Amino acid sequence: MVTPDAQNLHNYLAGVSFISLVAPDEDLFYETITYYTDLGFLETLVYDRANPTAGKHQDDLCFLSDRETWLHTDPEQENQGTAITIKIRLVTATRLEGEPSSPKLLRRSSTLHPPTDIRDWRGAKQALVLFSPKLDKIIELLQKKGYAYQAQPNEHAPFEIYTYDPLSTLVGFTSKPNPFTTIVKSLPTASQQNPTILPSVEPTLDAKRRKIAVMTSGGDSPGMNGAVRAVVRTAIAMGHDAYCIYEGYEGLVQGGDLIKKMGWEDVRGWLSEGGTLIGTARSAAFRQRYGRLAAAKNLVINGIDGLIVCGGDGSLTGADLFREEWPGLLEELINNEEITKEQAEPFQTLNIAGLVGSIDNDMSCTDATIGAYSSLARICQAVDYIDATAASHQRAFIIEVMGRHCGWLAVMSGVSTGADYIFIPEKPPGEGWEKQMCDIIARHRKLGKRKTIVIVAEGAIDRDLKPITSEYVKKVLVDVLKLDTRVTCLGHVQRGGTAVAYDRMLASLQGVEAVRAIVNAKPGSPSPMIAITENKITRKPLVEAVRMTKGVAEAIKNKEFDRAMKLRDAEFDEYYRAFIATTVPGKEKERLPEEKRKRYAIVHVGAPAGGMNAATRAAALYCISRGHRAFAIHNGFPGLVRHDSVRELTWLGVEGWAIRGGSEIGTNRTEPGVDLGMVAWYFQKYQFDGLLLIGGFEAYKSLSELRGARQSYPAFRIPMVCLPATISNNVPGTEYSIGSDTCLNALIDYCDAIKQSASASRRRVFVVECQGGRSGYVATMGGLSTGALAVYTPEEGIKLETLMKDINTLRGSFANDQGMNRAGKIILRNEKASATYTTEIIANMIREEAQGRFESRTSIPGHVQQGGTPSPMDRVRAVRLATKCIQYLETHGGTKAEVHDNPESAAVIGIKGAAVVFTPMAILEATDTDWENRRPKQAYWRNLRGIVDVLSGRKQTFDAADLVDDNEIQEQTQGHGQGQAQEEPAQEPTGERVGEEQIQGAA
Repeated sequence: MVTPDAQNLHNYLAGVSFISLVAPDEDLFYETITYYTDLGFLETLVYDRANPTAGKHQDDLCFLSDRETWLHTDPEQENQGTAITIKIRLVTATRLEGEPSSPKLLRRSSTLHPPTDIRDWRGAKQALVLFSPKLDKIIELLQKKGYAYQAQPNEHAPFEIYTYDPLSTLVGFTSKPNPFTTIVKSLPTASQQNPTILPSVEPTLDAKRRKIAVMTSGGDSPGMNGAVRAVVRTAIAMGHDAYCIYEGYEGLVQGGDLIKKMGWEDVRGWLSEGGTLIGTARSAAFRQRYGRLAAAKNLVINGIDGLIVCGGDGSLTGADLFREEWPGLLEELINNEEITKEQAEPFQTLNIAGLVGSIDNDMSCTDATIGAYSSLARICQAVDYIDATAASHQRAFIIEVMGRHCGWLAVMSGVSTGADYIFIPEKPPGEGWEKQMCDIIARHRKLGKRKTIVIVAEGAIDRDLKPITSEYVKKVLVDVLKLDTRVTCLGHVQRGGTAVAYDRMLASLQGVEAVRAIVNAKPGSPSPMIAITENKITRKPLVEAVRMTKGVAEAIKNKEFDRAMKLRDAEFDEYYRAFIATTVPGKEKERLPEEKRKRYAIVHVGAPAGGMNAATRAAALYCISRGHRAFAIHNGFPGLVRHDSVRELTWLGVEGWAIRGGSEIGTNRTEPGVDLGMVAWYFQKYQFDGLLLIGGFEAYKSLSELRGARQSYPAFRIPMVCLPATISNNVPGTEYSIGSDTCLNALIDYCDAIKQSASASRRRVFVVECQGGRSGYVATMGGLSTGALAVYTPEEGIKLETLMKDINTLRGSFANDQGMNRAGKIILRNEKASATYTTEIIANMIREEAQGRFESRTSIPGHVQQGGTPSPMDRVRAVRLATKCIQYLETHGGTKAEVHDNPESAAVIGIKGAAVVFTPMAILEATDTDWENRRPKQAYWRNLRGIVDVLSGRKQTFDAADLVDDNEIQEQTQGHGQGQAQEEPAQEPTGERVGEEQIQGAA
């Protein structure tokens, strides 16, 4: 625990000054110097007792040293890490004679013979661990010098390397600047790049000017236009020509006007458009060789040697076949005298990259496909509307959703809407599923539920591969339960509408990476599929991804359903289990023994955020299914202290909360520190065994206060966990906060409407003020999702020079389109970006400098950004995190003394990559909390600003600081997990699991 004095001074310790190594003889002394200079250290000071010249450093030398050499490395050229100084001291036995308690002299041991009997050297002895962003170079050096080493977790993708220096010091090299970081910097590959720390793009100066084409193929999906926009603008920003191929592969076969060169302004405003503006079609001709011959000819005639295809698995398979056949197609065209050898010579290689555009989210090797979350939003919106009429008439509704062999939409919509039962192809029900379904629905009705929602994936089957149709499910409900039942097939409604914020961001970032993959492709390298894994933009071998995708259908066909589930993304099975845990009210025999049942409190602290109610509902339902009792503290800590507002949550009481915005139990920004004594008294009165805080930075700070007061108040010696829920996404310990996606969707809807207003006058720019406190997350991600011309954040502030550059950019933009482009222009300003340059002042400056050529207006959405109905992403993640929180409380209980001594008993749950992690408050307070600015010290999204500025036209090219050497980019077949924070328990809490076998196939 940090003492009050240390808290006042932040930290007594601020860093490492130097490292001292002692050699007992000259041979080891000089060998050690050579060892570290080989690693890049430079001699900065040499001292010899026989010839002292240390000057002003005389006092820093060891009195016993015969010689000292100071080595130093400064990584400023890498812009990462910190400077390191090592003092190597020669202290012989002669110097130690007569010294009291003289240490035992080191014995020489060969670095070529380390302890081979130890499986992991990290546990062998103390270690000196250095940060290096290039572990591959370290391995090469160690191999060259003949030093034995261990790489963790393996040599192909290491994040730690250990070896021994001549003094037998265990020396480590890590790719993490500090042990708590979640961003691995060794071997910077595409798969190690966070979407907001995007692999950057810039051609070498001697690279030829490329012609890169983009096309959309197969079924359309929201977000495709964002991908096309990103490809076109990235290619132009990199100095290449961009082309669009209209009408998919059919346009590639026909050529002519269907292959069009694109300019910067041609894709303005495309982010907010649904479908695909360049068209898509299923081409029978391209499936035949004559069609591919025509396509190859059209590419050569237009000088195109890079092709980016946005579509599903069929479209990407066709693209890779096209690339494989390319040399033969050129040869046949030359033999048929349709092109000459001279024409074909520059195009011996066709580079292809794939973007996955599919509403089904059915592609393996990626966690999300472009359009999937937009489709999910359409489904949830439809079910929310149906919910009201179903409850009014006490009806049952069967909702059929798309997905073919993938049940992702069905699972996610079931979790989001609180459905009673779902059918998916990966987990089909067994024999007698009709009775199981009716038993569950009957129990729900008996508990007082007025409506029934059953979601059926279009590819749903039973374990004998017999299709389960919506009409048959209806018949079962009518015949057995006598329910008034209706069937609704959503159909192509699921493809309609504009893209949600997540799909806009995903499409933009993947579009940038696709161009980069084309520009830096080498002859013979496999075609990459641009994916997102572990919340990072990655490149995966296209053929392998397609093969694994088809493997799911094959597994289902062969009745290998467990294998089919494993082939899905990491979150799929977790959401399936979360649906089970929060849907089935547990029977008495399925609950924990009486002595293991607990009393858990739930409190909302901070501003309202979408998903708070969904999280509370999920936590309460999971508690009930396990036999625990869940209590809601209404209106935050003031409600507890002033009004004793504690109410037990019941199954029926929270049943409809999944789709509700705001906070049903009330929230308050006041922290418990105002009256810790009374809070402790009420905790003791109600005998709480654990506490779940749901909220923003106020909830985080409340947990810190409660943890710090444990010494004085034993009532706080219970496990406590904070579930971040804030639109600002500024809670340390997580990359994602519940409510931030709802906020971004509300903001883009608002900005789309504002841009429409601006476009009507042709010459108007809106300065929009967005919320976020001292965190620029909302402004930055909103800028990427809306195509804002400029974004101002608190992290960077606002300078007069920046404002003048942006005004000049506006002048040029309005001059170029000459009033012909209908798309409006907006600037996003965080509410605390600057105390001087307010939203109104910026708008006035723009208006004054425009001198009548264009005008500006202000617009402040305010609390509209908190959203109405929570977004599906916030709902499903709230359910996932809330159930994990209760499991965490279960596994970290104990006696008061045990809890008090356990630093993990107070933690923050977070999503880092695709993993759910729990990070102890002690670690977060010490390493990642900027208390003054109420935000984390590190934020994964900050480096996105360069991408936002280039895609908006604010900057003309990518900065060198954003670049990653493409020689270090490796296509990987597996994402890397996160590092230091403690992951959630791998096993379920002790006790019988609830209802999984009973509703086998329901999720």
